[in-house]
Amino acid sequence: MTRNGFLAEVKDAVTPRATLLVLGVLALQLLFIASYVGALHDPKPKDVPFAVAGPRAAAEQTATRLDRLPGSPLDPRVVADEATARDQILNREIDGALVIHPDRTTDTLLVASGGGTALAVTLEKYLTTLETSQQRTLRTVDVAPASPHDFNGLSAFYLVIGWCVGGYLCASVLAISSGARPVSPHRALIRLASMAVVAIVGGLGGAVIVGPILDALPGSLMALWGLGALVIFAVGAATLAFQGIFGIIGIGLVILLVVIAGNPSAGGAFPLPMLPPFWETIGPALPPGAGTWVARSIAYFNGNDTTDALLVLSAWAAGGIVVTLLAAELRAKRTRREPHTPTTSSPSAT
Repeated sequence: MTRNGFLAEVKDAVTPRATLLVLGVLALQLLFIASYVGALHDPKPKDVPFAVAGPRAAAEQTATRLDRLPGSPLDPRVVADEATARDQILNREIDGALVIHPDRTTDTLLVASGGGTALAVTLEKYLTTLETSQQRTLRTVDVAPASPHDFNGLSAFYLVIGWCVGGYLCASVLAISSGARPVSPHRALIRLASMAVVAIVGGLGGAVIVGPILDALPGSLMALWGLGALVIFAVGAATLAFQGIFGIIGIGLVILLVVIAGNPSAGGAFPLPMLPPFWETIGPALPPGAGTWVARSIAYFNGNDTTDALLVLSAWAAGGIVVTLLAAELRAKRTRREPHTPTTSSPSAT
């Protein structure tokens, strides 16, 4: 092959569209590294909701001391008694509590490893240091312990990530097999219905695997099934919506939101109060974070405090449906308005 022929083949292969797609993949790769390392390389607690229970004067004095810790790791508040502290932990209003016993030399730290083992361990470290400085000791009680088969409380996070992956992969397969943009609202409805079927089956499969099969997560099988179906459909519908607007590039945008931004901010490896401000802020608004919160609530907190997270997932699902159908309708209208190429008349017809 001549040099000019080789260059011509390269020019034909490396089209502007292919170049843009490669640059987009490179950008996603770098953003992936920046997001994961940025969120997880140096976890530090910041304003962790924390309660102090005991005699009023002693509790207020301890709360003040905790509030003045360098870096503001805790956001302490005084509660009436240990029972109140336990209720607030189980309702997910706080992440831990110190119960002061003035008639003893040992106080009690209440934690909830079901909400994230890393945070429970961190709280124990901070409070042990504080108690030691006051010539006191600490006894730790896990109010909502993670399952012995749920190492570091990560099973809920991995379950939700699996559901999210299933959602955008299924929508991506539909795009690859039938075109990124559905040509009519009817075709869009078929894709959404397909996503609903996949969501129901995938939600049940994930719940059965982490529950009856692996015994990794306790909690209601039906509740986890419902959560799984919602997560899969929300991510899938959002993917269809992005594809309907941006074409195949929409898949990359979903990966940006769900994988690159959503996974490290989900509170999986490190609960939200241990993440940097940016990731702590966006995590609850994205499907991985909302889903992980609900899964842990179902497994370890009697299903408490799930309304906001379920509304987030429902909003993604509803928004995906609306945008997918609107994009398909607009595309169909444009197709109808496009002028048809006139048929060339034969000489005998003129």
